[in-house]
Amino acid sequence: MPSVNAHLAMTHLVPLAKEVDDDKVTPGVLGFIVFAVMALAVWGLMKSMSKHMRKVDFKEPAEVSTGDGKTSEAEPRKG
Repeated sequence: MPSVNAHLAMTHLVPLAKEVDDDKVTPGVLGFIVFAVMALAVWGLMKSMSKHMRKVDFKEPAEVSTGDGKTSEAEPRKG
C-alpha cells in the first residue's frame, strides 16, 4: 500500500508530466552527470597515457658496419 506522501506526490506530478511534449526528449540531469563522469575518465586516461609515453625511448638502435661491407644492428641499450 503506497504511503500518503507518495500518493500526494503522484497526484501533483502527473499533471506536470502531461504538459511535457511527447516529441521532445532530453537527457536531463542524469545524462549530464554520466557524460561529465565519462569526460573526466577520458581526461584522466589521456593524462596517464601521456605520462607513460614520455617514459618510452623511441630511438632505434644504430646500425654498426662490420669490416666486410655488411651492416648489423647494434645491441639494444639496457636500462
